[in-house]
Amino acid sequence: MNTAHILTAFDRDLEAAQALVMRMGGLVEAALLDAAEALDTRDEDMAARVRAGDAAIDGIEEEIHTRCALLLALRGPTAGDLRTVLTLMRIAAALERSGDYAKNLAKRTSVLAQMIHVPGASGAIRRLAKAVVQMLTDALDAYIRRDLKLAEDVRRRDHDIDQMYNSIFREFLTHMMEDPRTIGPCMHLHFIAKNIERVGDHATAVAEQVIYLVTGSLPEDERPKVDSTGAGA
Repeated sequence: MNTAHILTAFDRDLEAAQALVMRMGGLVEAALLDAAEALDTRDEDMAARVRAGDAAIDGIEEEIHTRCALLLALRGPTAGDLRTVLTLMRIAAALERSGDYAKNLAKRTSVLAQMIHVPGASGAIRRLAKAVVQMLTDALDAYIRRDLKLAEDVRRRDHDIDQMYNSIFREFLTHMMEDPRTIGPCMHLHFIAKNIERVGDHATAVAEQVIYLVTGSLPEDERPKVDSTGAGA
């Protein structure tokens, strides 16, 4: 049996799956930023493109899982290689869910375009989305570089996202109390902010998978959470 040939084939297949994950991550990041921009500018055409683009994200996740399943079945990876394949599958799942949240955000754009404008709300949503996308970018970079320090930093930054979300939630409450006409749009905007905050949770999950990949175990301490709104997933 040509062991060198088998190892080379495994590496090639693994690199192909990793390339798909990075491509998927790029699509998710773009979808989140475009959805936030569409909300800010009330661009319904851009929002429609984000919704349509979710199918490509789903398709890549399916291909990643198929490739990883074949790696497990045909290559029989052990130890670190096995952790890598499992990590890829979990990261792909987190990215797919994040893409769903971007699509959900875009769905609200056409509804909000017909409602009263809430001053400063869409800009705050956009800033939150940019912060979360940066987390996701760094988490994927940490995976490619096997950078434990960067992964741990991403995990800590989930606390900052929670604080941003809580601040936005309080702003919405203030608007609703001061002007009842904003209740409808603020409810939609709160749903959007919560969706983006959940993407932050998924970015944190990606970072935790990097920690698992590098160390062989997931973090034992619980994530620091500061969601004081009482909103559920």
